[in-house]
Amino acid sequence: MTVTEIPSAAKVANLNRLLRPRSVAVIGASDSPGKLGSVMVDALISGGKESLAVYPINPRIDSNDFYSSLAEATAEHGSPLDLAVFCIPAATTAASLREAAQAGVGGAVICSGGFAEAGPDGVRAQQEIAEICAATGIRVLGPNTSGFFRPGDGIRVSFVPTVAQITAGTVAVVAASGGMNHALSFLLSERGVGVGVGIGLGNCVDVTNADVLEHLRTDESITAIGLHVESVTDGTALVEAIRAVTERTPVVAIAVGRADVSAFSESHTGALATSWKTTRALLAQAGAVVVDTELELVDALATLSRTRLPAAERPGIGIVTAQAGPGLMILDDMLSHGIAVPPLSQRVTDELSKLLPPMTFQSNPVDTGRPGASFGAVLTATAADKNIDALAVYALAEPDAVDLADAVRTSGVNDIPIVLGIGGPAGAIEMTTQSAAALGVPVLPSPTSLATGVRALVHDARARYLAQGRPVPMAVSEDTAQVAFPMDEHDAKNVLDRLGIRTPQRRACENRAAAHAAFDELSGPLAVKILDATVVHKTEVGGVHLGVRSRGELNDALDRIGAMAYLLEEMAGSGVDLILGVRRDAVFGPVLVAGLGGTAAEAIGDVAIRGHDLSETEAATMLDDLLCAPLLAGWRGGPVLNRTEFASVAVSLAQYVRQNPAVGDIEINPLRVTATGLVALDAVVLPAVDDTTGGPRR
Repeated sequence: MTVTEIPSAAKVANLNRLLRPRSVAVIGASDSPGKLGSVMVDALISGGKESLAVYPINPRIDSNDFYSSLAEATAEHGSPLDLAVFCIPAATTAASLREAAQAGVGGAVICSGGFAEAGPDGVRAQQEIAEICAATGIRVLGPNTSGFFRPGDGIRVSFVPTVAQITAGTVAVVAASGGMNHALSFLLSERGVGVGVGIGLGNCVDVTNADVLEHLRTDESITAIGLHVESVTDGTALVEAIRAVTERTPVVAIAVGRADVSAFSESHTGALATSWKTTRALLAQAGAVVVDTELELVDALATLSRTRLPAAERPGIGIVTAQAGPGLMILDDMLSHGIAVPPLSQRVTDELSKLLPPMTFQSNPVDTGRPGASFGAVLTATAADKNIDALAVYALAEPDAVDLADAVRTSGVNDIPIVLGIGGPAGAIEMTTQSAAALGVPVLPSPTSLATGVRALVHDARARYLAQGRPVPMAVSEDTAQVAFPMDEHDAKNVLDRLGIRTPQRRACENRAAAHAAFDELSGPLAVKILDATVVHKTEVGGVHLGVRSRGELNDALDRIGAMAYLLEEMAGSGVDLILGVRRDAVFGPVLVAGLGGTAAEAIGDVAIRGHDLSETEAATMLDDLLCAPLLAGWRGGPVLNRTEFASVAVSLAQYVRQNPAVGDIEINPLRVTATGLVALDAVVLPAVDDTTGGPRR
């Protein structure tokens, strides 16, 4: 350990002191109502936590309620304070933070803005904060954050007065911005779910979302985590943190930036994988349930905070509805998202026929008509089907007909999750919601919300199933002798040959005479291509000619190409063309991208994205994400993709890039699905770019 290195145990301990403080100093406290320093002191004192010692600090205020310095407050407390909240301008924050670290303060919340978001001076001020954290081990939340709160513990480190109205619960909110932390927490409170802890990260000069997830990993009071992501600086750390925490606690994530397209890289792969797409895909692969809107996030958290399915490849959902219309909405949502809604067995439908009027639908969904006394028995019978792993139950609130929570209780169904959807005025469903919560049953307010919650259950279970068998990452190769740049197509295909990926029979030709000799050695028809490592997109420069069968056609192709070197290769049979590649993402490391291939790949943009350490199970299923997936299953007599072969090719490419730091991108386009298997028809290998020089990484 170097002199400046802070032990990780000390950093963890200080993060605990920051997020679970017993003593707090407010630097820049004020006695003027409405000022930040005044609002923060009031929030801390009014939180109701009697054991929390609060020390307002402002040397300019002469009052027994204020302290002139942190040293005076520390002396009064008798030991170093856990947390310092800074309500002072950015220009004076660094000096004050250094003083706090020297006084033994464990953590700090920096509320003020004016740092990296405010130009060069702010960037320098934020860098100074980072240097203090690295040198001293003090943990900093922010800057530019409205803080955090623990409603159940009476801790309110927030300058938003209405935070007092957030109800206590078991959901943690970890948000990139303080505003979204509060917005999501208010929504969860309104839904009756409540919040265990809400944290606004701000500029993340020190404490990141990965740090907070690791902090929450062993927190038994938290049953689900809502993650709001605006940007990612260390993708590997975030992915690892999600994987670790989801072993016990489900994570629901929303990523901002749908319209933010990353810069085009030199190959098609970089052009297709936007930062938003990559972030969503890798968070999902890590185990998070990724949603599109904040309302979907609340629906998913309302469900997963109270119930969870075991890991499963394709859980079956039973739908029981007291009204056909809402049932159809739920069914349509389930099927359109690929959720299994299996038909019920004959034994179960026979049992249902004894419980329900003859005109009702008694398969799956089960339509009971107006709910009555048999509703609980219907749930029991449906849940007994061996293909049903969870029940989605919807009814309008009709207290005179049935108490839905009581129906769940009397059904005796406790071995599979039940998610309730109840329609009606808040007053009519409030009692049922509370009763269901006592049973651990989520209650959602609409058919769409119910479908969203159940989908979250399924996606959470499926992500944990797919993660099984994920390989231990291989060591990075120190031997890069076989990776010499620039690489032309022939060199790139030699790499594929070494990886066991099938390529066409071919000859690299230095001149026209060699091309004519190769014509005699290969079986036609042939593809004739320009062989030049500087030309990545050969079709755009007229560098590809297909179906060459005669010497006359060969000479014509060579004339049109007009180059000094050529590649001749045997053409593959017909099939479906895919693109498969790995690019070295600056945030997440090597990222695998697959989709519909050919020259239209960029225009269509139908891609699936995964991280480099995917299991073969994950690789075999990644193409299910594609809109074009039916084309790979024998569409109109076409070839059927061998998923095991595809998984092997995908994992081999991903591991190759990871093991060879000199490689930036590797791409096969097209990778053709033929009747005899996969064949790589074109390949590109590009060098990694050195961030410091802008040139190839050596």
